[in-house]
Amino acid sequence: MANPKESDVLVIGAGICGVTTAFHLAQHGHRVTVLERGNIASEASGVNAGGLGGLGWGNNPDLQSYLTAGSFEIFKSLQLDMGYDIEFIAPGGLQGIHNEEQWDWVRDRVLNYQTQGYHAELLTSREARAIEPEASESIPGFMYLSKRGKANPTKTTVAFGEAASALGTDLRIGHNVEDMNQQTDGSWQVQTNQGIFSAKTIVLAVGAWSKPVGDILGIDIPVAPVKGQMWATAPMPPSIYHLSGSIESAYDWDRQTPDASFPPDITHRGNTRITRHLYGGQSRNGEIIFGGDRQLVGYDYTPTANGIEVNRGQASEIIPMVSKLPITRTWAGIMPFSMDGKPIIGKIPLFDNLFIVTGLASSGFGRGPMSGKLLADYIHTGHPAPVLAEADPARCVVFQ
Repeated sequence: MANPKESDVLVIGAGICGVTTAFHLAQHGHRVTVLERGNIASEASGVNAGGLGGLGWGNNPDLQSYLTAGSFEIFKSLQLDMGYDIEFIAPGGLQGIHNEEQWDWVRDRVLNYQTQGYHAELLTSREARAIEPEASESIPGFMYLSKRGKANPTKTTVAFGEAASALGTDLRIGHNVEDMNQQTDGSWQVQTNQGIFSAKTIVLAVGAWSKPVGDILGIDIPVAPVKGQMWATAPMPPSIYHLSGSIESAYDWDRQTPDASFPPDITHRGNTRITRHLYGGQSRNGEIIFGGDRQLVGYDYTPTANGIEVNRGQASEIIPMVSKLPITRTWAGIMPFSMDGKPIIGKIPLFDNLFIVTGLASSGFGRGPMSGKLLADYIHTGHPAPVLAEADPARCVVFQ
């Protein structure tokens, strides 16, 4: 009988990337163990707004297309083909346009998307209100993305864990990794607070904790912990049907000068706000949930009243009814932003049999399943998919 603490692949982290990597490895027939220091989905994978998808595959799919459109299909399959109720629904997404300058920018952006085979439309506010009655009539319009959707993040991550377990994966919670050592034969031993585990291959799927875990191995993984904060109303009758957001942040980020001290696409540099970011919608239980701030403040889980009010004000510009609804709860989570803005998925070249999936920033939930599949396929075949070239850890992971 096999030693229960020995496996082919040891996945560290039971967020969306960890459990989907384990699921796809188990589909390939590998013996997999997942170690999670807390509970499944207890970090960023369980506290986001559940947004999925993007622009579709396009005519010449790049990594972003693979991760968003590919994950979208995996989410769809989990619910429709495998029978897990993850509250998946695909109504599309609306991004509000606040002024005429943004309208002109979005118009050009939509035309560019369409020439590349992506799914995007420019709608006037009147046209948007035909599909989203509570949308504002006082802003110029919206960008409509028909390939967007949403799911319950906690239910989904737990479901992937259950699907992996059904295929033989040993999923262990409450196991904090304290040390990792590679043996002379290339295999690994991992010391946890509940004993030693061994495997031929390790996958690091620890999200915003990539840098401190890298410290254990003496390597620098350039991932910064970025705080995102959320708020919710009391349950309401069905009122908001699409994944909803604002174009303001994308417009501002397109015009900002990069600062190497901060990862790209965040809302603050230090304590200074440089843009507003918004995403959210209504969940099946009726709560209206929005969020958006992305601030580099370390491992700080405390929502800030000012940030919540700024976000609520932006949401009110897009969906005016939310201005009249009291906020009943707030929370925050920590997201893994790579310093160059690109995912880090693949083999760490400084070691044998050491792989990583991280750096998915604020869309880790929506891009995690395909990230896990691509990494699992790489481990199984020994060859990365060509589309992973831009995510190669060799570009940025170095010895300290």
